[in-house]
Amino acid sequence: MLALLHTSPVHVPVFDALRDDAHPRLKLRHLVDEELLDRARAAGPEAVAHDVRARLREAVADGARAVLCTCSTIGLVAEASADRIGVPVLRVDRPMAGAAVAAGPRVVVLAALASTLGPTSALVEEEARRAGRPVEVRTLLAEGAWARFEAGDPAAYARQVADAADAVTGADVIVLAQASMAPAEHLTTTAVPVLSSPRAGLAAGAAAVRGGR
Repeated sequence: MLALLHTSPVHVPVFDALRDDAHPRLKLRHLVDEELLDRARAAGPEAVAHDVRARLREAVADGARAVLCTCSTIGLVAEASADRIGVPVLRVDRPMAGAAVAAGPRVVVLAALASTLGPTSALVEEEARRAGRPVEVRTLLAEGAWARFEAGDPAAYARQVADAADAVTGADVIVLAQASMAPAEHLTTTAVPVLSSPRAGLAAGAAAVRGGR
C-alpha cells in the first residue's frame, strides 16, 4: 500500500484517477492535512516537521510500504524523515525535477504559491548536481492564481497558470511546481516543454512499494 500525504483534498481524485489509469493494482491511502501547508507558509517548513513525521508514522502503522508527499512546500521535510520512519518517503516533484534537468539548463520554476518557489528551485539544483549537468533556475509566481484555487475555481486557476507559462521566454523547460497545477500543462500553447509532477511522482511511489515487498 502507498500512502499519500496531501495538504489539499483536491489531490485525492487526481491521484486515484492516475492510479486507475497506470497502476490499477496499487492500493492507495490518502492522508489530508491542510493545516500543514498553512503553518509552513506562515513559519517555514521546519515548523511542521514534527507533525509531518507524526502523519508519516500513522501511515506506516496503517500498513504503508512507502509514502508519497504531494505538497512541494513540505516535501523536503517529509523526505528527510525517511530514516526515522522506516519506509521510503518520496517527494512527488523529484522525478519532475530530474526530467527538467535533462531537458536543458534553462529551467523556469512556475508556482502559484511563493512558499513553493524556494524548495522546488533547490530540488532542481540538487538534481542538476546529481546528474552533473549545468542549470540556471529562474522563478516565476503566477500572480493571483492561488486566490482562484482557494475560491474553488479550478478552471480559472489552471487557466491563469497556463497563461503565465505561455508568457515565459528564454527557457528550455518550465516546471509546474505544485501538483495542483498539473491541469495547466494541457492548456498551454508555448513551444517550451511544460512538466507537472503527479504522474511521474505516483510512478515513483508505485516502484517504491514494489521494491519494499
